[in-house]
Amino acid sequence: MKNFLIVLTIVMLVFQPSSVFADQRKVAEMLSWKEVNELLPKYSKFVVHDLETGMEFKVQRRAGNAHADVQPLTPKDTKIMKQIYNGNWSWKRRAIIIKKGKRRIAASMHGMPHGAGALENNFPGHFCIHFYGSTTHRTSNMDLSHKLMILKAADRLQAYLSSASPYDVISAYIAGFKQQDEKIVKSISLQKIEWKKILPNVENAALIHMPVMPAKDLKEELVLSVPVEVEWFVRGEGKRKYKGKIHVVRFSPYGPWKIDSISFLTENSRLYLNNIKFHVPSK
Repeated sequence: MKNFLIVLTIVMLVFQPSSVFADQRKVAEMLSWKEVNELLPKYSKFVVHDLETGMEFKVQRRAGNAHADVQPLTPKDTKIMKQIYNGNWSWKRRAIIIKKGKRRIAASMHGMPHGAGALENNFPGHFCIHFYGSTTHRTSNMDLSHKLMILKAADRLQAYLSSASPYDVISAYIAGFKQQDEKIVKSISLQKIEWKKILPNVENAALIHMPVMPAKDLKEELVLSVPVEVEWFVRGEGKRKYKGKIHVVRFSPYGPWKIDSISFLTENSRLYLNNIKFHVPSK
């Protein structure tokens, strides 16, 4: 009996790592902006960890009421930050984890110097870091791209997309193009696509118009064709507009909504090269 219990314990450890070892994983907290505003007051210093590259640099919060206005601490930190953005400053959002003592906080940053700067760091201004519930200066709502990056940093992106309405899924899909984020569009797409050959062609994207049906009318729907107007900025071609439909499907009334990427990309043929092959998953 004793040997049986030992074997059973080993089996549980091997086949249920997510539950047994959950407390050992350093999962980032998704704290509210109100909490972070108190935890990281003006002039506080902390570390920014870029989720995709694993690179880190130090910053200081200098200002900000709706979000944190921060600056790299030293010229070395500025250099690292610019490396994260492949040597070019950009408004693209990136999923990051803020490290302060033992705390790990999910956040999102852009990489464009703007406004005033006060530190001797070779950084011409400051940049913004957003947390869950923080807003831009122009609106009282969360910026969608920052929200998606925060969810990504907190490892909650898939859970959000799995329960989102078809309209929120479409909004996230276009935001994924805007941010050139493969994880976002891949999670939403019905088909397997070579995103690495498509996303670099999109310099910017914006969902201009999308009518929304009441939630009560969607309860039993499995297929929707949603009229949209999308504004694209295509590399080497400039501004383009698409006015058509995005087709979304789910396989049960409680399943996640997926987008028919092949029909959408085919109608927006300027977004991809002619030699790209679509890979449709086998049934």
